[in-house]
Amino acid sequence: MEKFNQSISLLLNEIKQEMQFRQLWQSLPPPPEAFISEQPFAIDTMSAYEWLQWVFLPRMHALIEANASLPRNFALHPYFEEILKEQDEALQLLSLLKRLDLLVKE
Repeated sequence: MEKFNQSISLLLNEIKQEMQFRQLWQSLPPPPEAFISEQPFAIDTMSAYEWLQWVFLPRMHALIEANASLPRNFALHPYFEEILKEQDEALQLLSLLKRLDLLVKE
């Protein structure tokens, strides 16, 4: 499990670096009420990038740090592929998300 968590952690860091490289990383979080959303990916209160940065990545890192079981069989790539279909500059991010999806299915 430790090797799996390390692989996930490295991939999460690659996702963060890609977002920073593409200037998608924000210095300020969304307002507190944005985090109250009950919708998948908080689609009613956050952009896809905000959700990835402020919800998904921190939760995954917290689970890894707590040595807790990570969620399995989730699929981020289809959602982000649809959201980012018009953005050619997002291809590397989509590739990383697809790798993450595949890794958690192993």
